[in-house]
Amino acid sequence: MSNNYTPKWLPALVVSAAVTLSSAACAQQQVSIHDPVMAKEGDTYYLFSTGPGITFYSSEDLQNWQHEGRVFATQPDWAKSVAPSFDGHLWAPDVIHHNDQYYLYYSVSEFGRNTSGIGVTVTPTLDQSSPDYNWVDQGIVIESVPNRDMWNAIDPNIIIDEDGVPWMNFGSFWGGMKLVKLNDSLTELAQPEEWYTIAKVDRPAFTPDTEAGPGEIEAPFIFRHDDYYYLFVSYGKCCRGADSTYHVAVGRSQDVRGPYLDKDGVDMNEGGGSVILEGNEDWYGAGHNSVYNFNGVDYLVFHAYEAADDGLQKLKIAQINWSDGWPEIDQSVLEEYQSRLISND
Repeated sequence: MSNNYTPKWLPALVVSAAVTLSSAACAQQQVSIHDPVMAKEGDTYYLFSTGPGITFYSSEDLQNWQHEGRVFATQPDWAKSVAPSFDGHLWAPDVIHHNDQYYLYYSVSEFGRNTSGIGVTVTPTLDQSSPDYNWVDQGIVIESVPNRDMWNAIDPNIIIDEDGVPWMNFGSFWGGMKLVKLNDSLTELAQPEEWYTIAKVDRPAFTPDTEAGPGEIEAPFIFRHDDYYYLFVSYGKCCRGADSTYHVAVGRSQDVRGPYLDKDGVDMNEGGGSVILEGNEDWYGAGHNSVYNFNGVDYLVFHAYEAADDGLQKLKIAQINWSDGWPEIDQSVLEEYQSRLISND
């Protein structure tokens, strides 16, 4: 999610999370969310998204979703110290199960600046009916400061490599997508620190350090398939209705640290990336994806902006097909209404 402006969709997130549907209305409305990520526990899927306190949902079939509330009842204790104008909306989460815990990473930021931080909270279960359900915030993992850092600490994604080493990739605009090694707790950077730039777009000369600028790249997500790590990113502008240009591109590497090359062999650090999904006249920009294997099937999870609903963001889930070692998405997924909200009760 870009913080290059104040998105007009923030009120929509609050409204969609507040709607209560009667039992007679179970045929439902689409799930309106931004920056979706998922986890599965038992037979239940859990969906997390940008919103007040991180909104989340549950489903047994990846189609019908129950609103479950929010992860944070209030804002994280450290949020205001990093971003004084923080308004309660936590951005662009990521969730991973590791060492018998669920780790939920989230972003705190000020719009239009890299005054940002990534934090993490943990719980042993995602099932709110369990006596063990309890999110415990571990605080900030990494922070970016204007005029000090040429990167932006938002849009986190965690990948554990084939050797069991945890890494966090993240970033939006500025100096592109970063990869940094975590320690075994997954709550702090490993020491000594180990950093890489894995994708970027040229930043025009003389762009002020405090501005996001036109280098439109964000929302990295790394997924391992066969012998490769695949880096998915979103190019273009999000959250702008008919003016949204969000689209998803990918490159791959046999080393989690890169370089990530597209189908034509162009390094994603040189502006490469093979486009696999983009919007159309019915669905404006589509992006900020995550990728999962559930029950032996690979899925791309993302949001898109529906023209018929004034550009409101909607949840989309597409099966990934693999061809010659590259992911492919059937563009017709944008016409499918496969993800619906069944109740907010």
